[in-house]
Amino acid sequence: QVQLVESGGGLVQAGGSLRLSCAGSGRTFSRTAMGWFRQAPGKEREFVAAVNWSGGSWSGGSTYYGDSVKGRFTISRDNSKNTVYLQMNSLNVEDTAVYYCAARDLATTEYQYWGRGTQVTVSS
Repeated sequence: QVQLVESGGGLVQAGGSLRLSCAGSGRTFSRTAMGWFRQAPGKEREFVAAVNWSGGSWSGGSTYYGDSVKGRFTISRDNSKNTVYLQMNSLNVEDTAVYYCAARDLATTEYQYWGRGTQVTVSS
């Protein structure tokens, strides 16, 4: 059974930082893209960031970011641990949401695997 388990969410003041982690299990995550999405109350799910498989190196390949987080968030992955990270800096109240980890095979366009999410709350 494939599982993605997020951790690292919590409450932080505006301007602060958090680091989210997502550990995958149940299959190898080589040849996958791994990403983060978020959903705030009353809003649609939003793409945050993604990192492609790098073709065999320990760290990730190409990275992609949503416009609202560019320059503040950094995604990375450790293929040896089947883990993807999201370093979030300069957080603001608009970043408050449930953050979901996801993974897809590179041959597909839809994310096939999803975690249950971790809450991030930014206070003013």
